[in-house]
Amino acid sequence: QMDVKTAFVNGNIDEDVYMTQLKGFVDPQSAKKICKLQKSIYGLKQASRSWNIRFDEVVKAWACSKPKKTLVLYVDDM
Repeated sequence: QMDVKTAFVNGNIDEDVYMTQLKGFVDPQSAKKICKLQKSIYGLKQASRSWNIRFDEVVKAWACSKPKKTLVLYVDDM
């Protein structure tokens, strides 16, 4: 069992995703610019899927020499 506090920020993005600057974090010199995401963020539609794929890759890499076992994954995003 493990507790992952920042699960959705560990996923990789396979496509280009852009967003506007967040209110309160706008750079006044670059106010009209947008941000290109390099990693998944919480609230992104693709976040849970990208994190699940990343988790699966890492677990398979760890378990390459161990017998197969059933792994149950539960993510509570509340």
